[in-house]
Amino acid sequence: MSQSIPTVPDGTVSLPSSEEIGRSAIAAVQTRAVGIGTAASVAFVGYLALSQGAAKATLGLIGLALGVTLFHSRFGFTSAWRQLVSVGQGRALQAHTVMLAIAVVVFSVVISGGAGFFGTTPGGFVAPITLALFLGAALFGIGMQLGGSCASGTLFATGSGHLGVVITLVGFIAGSAIGVAGWSFWTSGAGYVKFADPFSFTARFGSFGGTLIVLALLGAVAAIAEAVIRRRRPPAIEQPPTAAGPARILRGSWPIWAGAIVLALLNVAVLSVTGRPWGVTAAFRLWGSKILDGAGFDVASWSYWNLASGPRPGLTASIFADNASVANFGIILGALVASAAAGGFAVARRIPSGTIAAGLIGGAMMGYGATFAAGCNIGAYFSGIASGSLHGWIWGASALVGTWIGLKLRPLFGLSVPKPTDSSC
Repeated sequence: MSQSIPTVPDGTVSLPSSEEIGRSAIAAVQTRAVGIGTAASVAFVGYLALSQGAAKATLGLIGLALGVTLFHSRFGFTSAWRQLVSVGQGRALQAHTVMLAIAVVVFSVVISGGAGFFGTTPGGFVAPITLALFLGAALFGIGMQLGGSCASGTLFATGSGHLGVVITLVGFIAGSAIGVAGWSFWTSGAGYVKFADPFSFTARFGSFGGTLIVLALLGAVAAIAEAVIRRRRPPAIEQPPTAAGPARILRGSWPIWAGAIVLALLNVAVLSVTGRPWGVTAAFRLWGSKILDGAGFDVASWSYWNLASGPRPGLTASIFADNASVANFGIILGALVASAAAGGFAVARRIPSGTIAAGLIGGAMMGYGATFAAGCNIGAYFSGIASGSLHGWIWGASALVGTWIGLKLRPLFGLSVPKPTDSSC
């Protein structure tokens, strides 16, 4: 992920270029920022241990590791779909299949084992096939290309000091709050159209058989991506210069394949510690709801917080009691330390108006869409497919359609189309 944050004259929201990544990868360590980030991380984990217990403290550590991994590997979801749609470059998508293949195998083992850490019973993310899934994922795809980042990318870019993406994060939280307010429309009102009940390959065909089917599907995706690459012969993904030797771990740019492997294992760690896979946007819905609640809105009466099975937990509890929030805070802090150690933490001083508008609108689209699409690129796509759920595949296909639309809409905000082979998220 790029660490340097320059002003962009045309207002593009995407993260800085690979040339800037290379320069910052060998820049001097920003010791003050490293010190602040490290102190904040220690205080964060320590507070969790004292107030929430060992499980939350462990999750906080996993969040920090996620932030470091996302930053150094520049593991792109937004860019992977953009590269495929714009020039037929499918290498990043193939890295997705590596990540998903590892995750689905280990998820299957952990879930079938029936016992995680801290007394948890691991279970995957499985959701029904609804109209909201198709529309919400497509809306999320549009928002990614306008806001210049995905759910996980928004977090670690924020931690890296990217003020433009902080604006996207504000829109993300606002859109999530709007989604919470309109929850009943998509779940029980006029917008609710269900095509099929939740379907899990591993539940339907068994842990072994279902995992083999998912692996076969991932292999087919990788093969199709390879065929597209050979037919369209796209330019190679930009590979920035990086620190050499062991210093590359903390000071350089990781291969995208390394990021894929580590992210898969960290998602397994989240599953084992919390009993549920990694998710991001549930925290944004909670944050937005708490803000509106503090502003005097009767959020507690909304249907999102009052399920048929009883009140949804979280609204009245400490924000540090929420697993997604803990992981999100960890990602931000981990990216802060990682970017400063690489000499790339910086804050943009001027943001063009087109960037602000696209960031707010794109973020709101992602927040609103994720509310009804069973999650984002992490909770629905990554964790959904890793859980053997059909809805994860539909989410990914729908987001790909949204990506194409979003790229067409960027010029309306005065934004250029990012370099199709730039690996920034």
